Amino acid sequence: MKTLISILLLLLMGLPGGNALGNDPIDITEWRVPWQNTRPRDPFVDSANRVWFVGQTGDYIAYLDPSSGKFKHFELEPGAGPHNLVVDGNGQVWFAGNLKAYIGKLDPATGKITRFPMSNSDARDPHTLVLDRNGDIWFTVQGGNFVGRFITATGEHRLIHVPSPGARPYGIVVDAQNRPWFAEVGTHKLGTVDPKTMTIREIPLPREDARPRRLGVTSDGNIWYVDYARGFLGRLNAATGIIQEWPTPGGTSAKPYGMAVDHRDRIWFVECGPRPNRLVGFDPDTEKFFSVTEIESGGGTVRHMYFHRQSREIWFGTDTNTIGRARVP
Repeated sequence: MKTLISILLLLLMGLPGGNALGNDPIDITEWRVPWQNTRPRDPFVDSANRVWFVGQTGDYIAYLDPSSGKFKHFELEPGAGPHNLVVDGNGQVWFAGNLKAYIGKLDPATGKITRFPMSNSDARDPHTLVLDRNGDIWFTVQGGNFVGRFITATGEHRLIHVPSPGARPYGIVVDAQNRPWFAEVGTHKLGTVDPKTMTIREIPLPREDARPRRLGVTSDGNIWYVDYARGFLGRLNAATGIIQEWPTPGGTSAKPYGMAVDHRDRIWFVECGPRPNRLVGFDPDTEKFFSVTEIESGGGTVRHMYFHRQSREIWFGTDTNTIGRARVP
């Protein structure tokens, strides 16, 4: 039945490839990263409009100046395996040293890198960082099964063990109340932390074979997730606990992964199952998928996306070694 629903959606949207029938194309531009086969990923735009990203398999941090097309490169130690980064209000670049069990800080002005090792040896793989409204960082530790809070002013951090064994906490966002929400890709659950008590609450999704991977939060406080295993987009009403899901255009083989929320509270995610990958837009007001655009380089896998509100642009990295920009209407 799920497959039939997905096929009907594809037919109604005028697929495969291109955009939803009757909509203007989404403009996607890609820049080829000069360091080959380094898995550039998890971009973040700073106040100077530089697009920062990590080279996960190249052990570097870099940025792209979109106006000139030029890149600048900062080397990390061999085997660092940087996974994700954010840029704070002071222009400091914070990154997850995934394979070396630390959170790092890069000062772009001097090139100085400071490392803050995890306080527990079980927290071996800091995964995804997100800034909260105080300028501090919440982060996930996938294999170690932790969620943590990192104080940027002091470098101190606290780790909280996730109750479900093998939860593999993954994508993370912070809502308007400054509460972190995270996806448990090893289970069928979402989680949240009470910042006052530092306790975790887990919310099971309707189907046990669900595997949520990335999250988004809209201005109404709803938490959105992509189900990588089943090919669904889901919404958790954080106030009522009600969960609603929609089969993605690519169906059960869509493998939705990187996602973002735009200035109109529309949801964007990349289907990584199809070749080439496809950027998909969903409008919560109409509860319809309104746009599907192929990524010219193929994408390979788009693991994380960042929406830059000032320019109304979505930024992403690809396994085909590009940094991409999608301009949304």
